[in-house]
Amino acid sequence: MHSTIGFKERRYIEELRIVTKSTALDCIIDDTYDRVVYVIKKGDMGFAIGKDGGNIKKLQRVLGKRVEMVEECSDLKGFIENILKPAGVRDIVADEESQKLNIYVMSRSDLGIAIGKGGCNVEKCRILVQRYFRKEIGEIILPEGCDN
Repeated sequence: MHSTIGFKERRYIEELRIVTKSTALDCIIDDTYDRVVYVIKKGDMGFAIGKDGGNIKKLQRVLGKRVEMVEECSDLKGFIENILKPAGVRDIVADEESQKLNIYVMSRSDLGIAIGKGGCNVEKCRILVQRYFRKEIGEIILPEGCDN
């Protein structure tokens, strides 16, 4: 684990384990967007979500916050793809000057999904990538010629 988990986060992780029988490796309480973001152990995502999202709905009622889940991945590109799903990620390139990671998406609709309402998805990406890989996210970019 790259950072310490507080009492409240541990309680939320235990609540997830009780409700879903899946394992969360990390939990981030994001008060800005009134949500809880779980990093789920690889392979446990199906258990965590449940049939028709039932486990997420139940957890949202218990916690009183929106619940989002991201499956862990040991490589940076795979982790960013998991964070931004269902948006299609074409490439991730480090800016030469700032060393921030610019994320290139597949299509215009993926751009909106990757950014999210009010920037919530890109903020989730920034928090998690900083926490796990100590890298900064720059911009989410639609490559030229991708107007679909």
